[in-house]
Amino acid sequence: MHQIKRHFEQALTTLEAFLQNNENFGKIEAAGKLLVEAINSGNTIISCGNGGSMCDAMHFAEELSGRYRNDRKALPAIAISDPSHLTCVANDYGFASVFSRMVEAIGKKGDVLFAISTSGNSENVLKAIESAKAKGMKIIGLTGKDGGKMSSVCDIEIRAPKTDFADRAQEIHIKVIHSLIDYVERHI
Repeated sequence: MHQIKRHFEQALTTLEAFLQNNENFGKIEAAGKLLVEAINSGNTIISCGNGGSMCDAMHFAEELSGRYRNDRKALPAIAISDPSHLTCVANDYGFASVFSRMVEAIGKKGDVLFAISTSGNSENVLKAIESAKAKGMKIIGLTGKDGGKMSSVCDIEIRAPKTDFADRAQEIHIKVIHSLIDYVERHI
């Protein structure tokens, strides 16, 4: 039972570390404004990530296109998560291109790429960011650890406090995601 409780204590410690840095909330607000501006301009939010981060990218998109807390119009958001696309591109071009190919296909100037990587170094996410920049898109990145390579290439980087394991960063990421969706709902 002690180990189970320890998970919650570690999560609390990580959350407290995030809360102590007020810059985090300014970044979340700036990211929220960027999302609202894109949506109000008729643009799309495209999200991506690997593993648990893909699940978070999907969760983010579905709560924008579906519903979070309030009934409202559907918002233009999509996660790059179609298995046929992912396996086709991985087979034909390599796994590093699974996200960038979709950004090349559907991304346009004014869209926002919502990129998630707990290390900040996922090659396929970094390639998606490159493709998004080439299209004139803005990039919001959720990272962890030291931010990795993503820290210098995102327009807005929101970083979870450094911990030993990715799950702690993912717990912060989902709180950031819910805060962003709430911001969007209140400002659309």
